[in-house]
Amino acid sequence: MKPNAAKAFVRVWKVMEMCYQILLQEKRVTQRELYYKLLCDSPHLFPSQTYVNRTIQDVVALLRCSRYSLGIMASSRGLIAGRIILQEPGKEDVDCSICGSSGHTISGDFNLLQKLTLCSDARYIIIVEKHAIFQRLTEDRFFHQIPSILITAKGYPDMATRFLVHRISRVFPDLPILCLVDWNPAGLAILCTFKFGSIGMGLEAYRYACNVKWLGMRGHDLDMVPDQSLVPLKPKDLQIAESLISMGILQENYKEEVALMVRSGRRAEIEALYFHGYDYLGKYIAKKIVQSDYI
Repeated sequence: MKPNAAKAFVRVWKVMEMCYQILLQEKRVTQRELYYKLLCDSPHLFPSQTYVNRTIQDVVALLRCSRYSLGIMASSRGLIAGRIILQEPGKEDVDCSICGSSGHTISGDFNLLQKLTLCSDARYIIIVEKHAIFQRLTEDRFFHQIPSILITAKGYPDMATRFLVHRISRVFPDLPILCLVDWNPAGLAILCTFKFGSIGMGLEAYRYACNVKWLGMRGHDLDMVPDQSLVPLKPKDLQIAESLISMGILQENYKEEVALMVRSGRRAEIEALYFHGYDYLGKYIAKKIVQSDYI
C-alpha cells in the first residue's frame, strides 16, 4: 500500500473512532470542532480542515449514512424571516415575521429542525443569495407585500439551511421556491446547490435538493441597470461557468444564461437595481412573481 493511501486509510479509522466516542457521549460536534479534536490527537494525519472534510466524506460513503448520524452537526450561517411560525417542543413559538431585519438564525441541529412544527400562510419561499439583500427585504416587510418566507445562507448554502428549505418544501409542497442571485456564474452555482445538491458532498450530494426556480437576476433584466454597474467577469467566474456546463444537468435555458454571461464578459449584482431607488427591489421581485417570470 502506498504511503498516502495508508494515511488515508488510518484517517478514516481515526474519524470513525472519534465519531464513536461522540455518539457514546450523546454529543454533537461541528466539523470545525472535530478538526481541532483530531488536530490535538493526530496532528500528523490532520494538518488542516480539508483533510477532516475529505475523510468525513469517505466515512459517509463507506458507512452509507448521513453526517448527522455520525454525531456531526451542521454549522449554520442561515437566516429565515417572513410568514412562518417555528414551534419547538417545550419552547416558546418563534414568529419569523417579527424577528426584525436580522431574521431568525437557523439552528445547525438537524434533530431540532426535524422536530419543528411549521405553520405558515405564505404563498412563496424566496431564497436570497446575499445577507444585505435579505436585510433590505425584511426591513421593508416585503413578506407582507407578497406573502412569503425569506431565507438566506449568506452565499453558498450550508447543510442546515438546505435541510430547512427541504423540510419546509415537504411540509408545504405547493409553495414555489424562488431564488434571487447575482447575474454571474457564482450566483447560478448557489442556486444549483439548492436545486441539485453539492457534488462535493459525495453520497450526500443530492440529499435535500429542491425544485428551485430562478427568479433573478437574469439576462433580460440587464436593461434595468446602468451600463456602468456591470463589471468584468473574473477568471474564477469563467472557471465556475465551465464547471456548471460540464456538470451535464443544467436545463437548456440555464445553459443559455451561462453562455450569455461568458459572451458578454460581464456580471451584474442585485444591488445595481438600487439605481431606481431603494424601494425598487421589492417592486422588481413582486412584478416578476405576478408575471410568473421565473425558470
